[in-house]
Amino acid sequence: MKITVDDLSGSEIARFLDEHVRQMRSITPVESKHALDLDELRKAEITFWSIVDGDTVVGCGAIKKLEAGHAELKSMRTTPGRKRSGIASRLLEHIITEARAMGFTRLSLETGTAEFFLPARKLYAKFGFVQCEPFADYRPDPNSTFMTKTL
Repeated sequence: MKITVDDLSGSEIARFLDEHVRQMRSITPVESKHALDLDELRKAEITFWSIVDGDTVVGCGAIKKLEAGHAELKSMRTTPGRKRSGIASRLLEHIITEARAMGFTRLSLETGTAEFFLPARKLYAKFGFVQCEPFADYRPDPNSTFMTKTL
């Protein structure tokens, strides 16, 4: 498997992300959906990585610069057929390393509170993320869990 910065120009990653946004919309009320679409992920303050196995995208993740020293983890996803195979751990470890190299000292995230998101919350806790108050433009939301990690 290979992790690379992705310019989001390929059709496969576009389909992969479209599936991600559609899945999040099916699970989370629209007012609580914070998944970014393709155009939002192309903004200058975002670095996006894809993880590919051969020619197939099997996962992705991004960081969004919030302010000096602080970034947000965005768009973490593993293809459904490859969940619990180590892809998310490998990608998250890579993103944390890259965030440090970019000079970030804090990495925060928002994820869901529904049972569907429990594996993600456990993964983030395994990597040292702890619950925190809403950050950036987020507001308290019963459908959201906020987590942060000092790098």
